Amino acid sequence: LLDHGDPILNMVLHRAETHALFWLALASWPLAWCVSRIQGQAHEQRRWWAVIALALMTPPILDWFTIYGTQLFLPFTDEALGLGSLFIIDPLYSLPLMAGVVWALRGSLAGWRANSIGLVWSCMYIAWSLVAQQLVLQHAHTSLRAAGLSTEQVFVTPAPFSTALWRVVAVDGDHLHEGFYALLDGGRPIRFDAFDRGTALLRQNADHPQVQRLHRFADGFVSLRQDSNGDLWISDWRMGQYPNFFFTFNIGPPLSAGQTPPVASQERRTMAVGAGLVWLGARMRGTDVDPPRGP
Repeated sequence: LLDHGDPILNMVLHRAETHALFWLALASWPLAWCVSRIQGQAHEQRRWWAVIALALMTPPILDWFTIYGTQLFLPFTDEALGLGSLFIIDPLYSLPLMAGVVWALRGSLAGWRANSIGLVWSCMYIAWSLVAQQLVLQHAHTSLRAAGLSTEQVFVTPAPFSTALWRVVAVDGDHLHEGFYALLDGGRPIRFDAFDRGTALLRQNADHPQVQRLHRFADGFVSLRQDSNGDLWISDWRMGQYPNFFFTFNIGPPLSAGQTPPVASQERRTMAVGAGLVWLGARMRGTDVDPPRGP
């Protein structure tokens, strides 16, 4: 709902003050004061504060487990945190939790038990995602070393909709290396594809405010290219897969000294849904098939 006037600003400021635990904790007390009096329960203000604080603060904490980046500790630091152990949509996490909530709304004892089971399941699933991520990360390091690639800058995050298939991206010199590992691969080495990250362009445009902003937000997992019109295109590699990234921006031509950067425009590229789902299903089952690389 908040438009900061530029797609890149909208991206990096999306999970900012509205997701910061300090500000949410402060906001929860006056909200609890209002609600407790609206409900005629002024004597229960502390309980209302606990409920509202949990309702406001747990969603950003959950966002922390995705790869996007959440600025949980504003105003003390604007570092965007993202563990990357959960995809932003995972039915195995969400559906049991939602089912328990819906059942609990009926007010029966069985409903409250179902709600508790859903909550316990969701917490266990988060814990499982962290364990699985570390196992895949260790295997990724082994595969990268075997291929003679650097392990200094690597991230591992789930492919869409589950924790059965994981995407691995590593930075090595002038290239970004992308590979996939399914838990049913049985220890098979990860096969990586190499893509130019535009290192020379990144150096030449290191002072460009938009390049600096996205490079910092994405922890360096970006690529930069220049089209035939001379415009620069910067991509965040953490969400999506080559060449279909959720966040790719046209930031205009290289800037001259003192020049103000133009407003960026966002490119939306998505792979064909049918081909993507077919590949996803096959790859989750451990079949070593090439990912779809077309639009």
